[in-house]
Amino acid sequence: MKRPQRSSGKRKPEQSKKPGLLVAVVANENGEIFDLEGFAAVGADGQVLSPMTTEDTIELPYGSELMFLPDRVPVVMDLETGQIGPVERNPYAPGERIFPVAAFNSPGVVLTRTCAYEERPGAAILPLFSYGAAGWQGPGFRSAGIVVDTEPRQDLRRMLRENIVSGVEQMRRQLPDNRLVRHLEHCALTYGCPAGKNFFLGRYEAPLPTSRTCNARCLGCISLQHNDRLTSSQNRIAFTPSVEEIVDVALAHIARVEKSVVSFGQGCEGDPLMAAGTIGPAIARIREKTALGTINLNTNASLPHRLAPLLDAGLDSLRVSMNSVREACYTAYFRPKGYRFSQVVESIDLAIAKGRHVAINYLNCPGFTDSPEEAAALFVFLEKHPVHQIQWRNLNFDPQRYLQAMNTVTPLGPPVGMAPLLQMIRKRFPDLQYGYFNPSKERFQVSLAGAAKKIAP
Repeated sequence: MKRPQRSSGKRKPEQSKKPGLLVAVVANENGEIFDLEGFAAVGADGQVLSPMTTEDTIELPYGSELMFLPDRVPVVMDLETGQIGPVERNPYAPGERIFPVAAFNSPGVVLTRTCAYEERPGAAILPLFSYGAAGWQGPGFRSAGIVVDTEPRQDLRRMLRENIVSGVEQMRRQLPDNRLVRHLEHCALTYGCPAGKNFFLGRYEAPLPTSRTCNARCLGCISLQHNDRLTSSQNRIAFTPSVEEIVDVALAHIARVEKSVVSFGQGCEGDPLMAAGTIGPAIARIREKTALGTINLNTNASLPHRLAPLLDAGLDSLRVSMNSVREACYTAYFRPKGYRFSQVVESIDLAIAKGRHVAINYLNCPGFTDSPEEAAALFVFLEKHPVHQIQWRNLNFDPQRYLQAMNTVTPLGPPVGMAPLLQMIRKRFPDLQYGYFNPSKERFQVSLAGAAKKIAP
């Protein structure tokens, strides 16, 4: 299928005649974005369609991209009638087909609504991106989102290629025979991986991809797709680094970065618990050399018996990926091989009880995440399992196909709205952190010992 294209921004839309409403923006078949005069932008929260305003949107963050969606018809609001519906052709250029425009937001922004559209007959599934609602007002484009993390860890303006190349050359001299470093070079320079870039820039968090395999078959897996209609955005690591290679990369990063983080479990690998036999000794060796740095594990947390030795070896924090806190919905997305959701929960409880920082990598999709059923289940989950942080991540998957998949598992009621959901959680759990990035141990703000007491038998 034809991938969504970055817009050329050839024409700038005019402001809506109704104050507060965003102008609808659409694209032609060449990917050129323009205003649809007389129509307001509309966003989708599941089945709920509503016009977008300046009050419930933000300026499109730097580093975001605009994409047009092939095989689809934009849904907009006619300002004269107030009716919301699809508009297949440009009313001011007879015969010209038009397409929806979506925002792929930069890191740290959680979507509140997705792009509103209807599929044309035979529409192919969308590539693995998130598709936020977008419009135009005043000086620029706006997006339906909430900023949950302002740290500039992945700000493209701070990732100049010449500086990355210089860092690559430095690491080649420092670790000339390290295969993991060579792999990270490819990630940074070919795939544009922000984590790989930060390693060579000597900043923040360094990736330690290790595992070649996974025990889940996620619908939106970005390193190994089981759906022949989807393309993985990167290749999975083809080898298992040695303990020495992992340790050398981790120590190099920790030595030159204040409040550093090193993380197992990256987009270019399977689940790190599948390589626990290598990771455990590597953690122990790192901790033999230094107490500095935060050692983190991004994981599906499916194997508590493999996680326990890593915690004992010196693992500082755990980030657990979940699309839902309900087993049926979790299973429908992750499609586990050889584990159950109860084991994920067991791993979370184990890490909390051992005094480690635990975050949920919560894959958000408006219409599902803010459904009353999922929201109620999340409140119960947080009461029983007092994690320290929710990392609000936008689900990189076709939103309509995802909602269809979840609806086959359980009916979804009218959404409460993403903004109200975040506010309700904050009010009920005031110590729960919101974010996007893995924090260093110097920034752990919750009393881990207190959280451990809540879950201790």
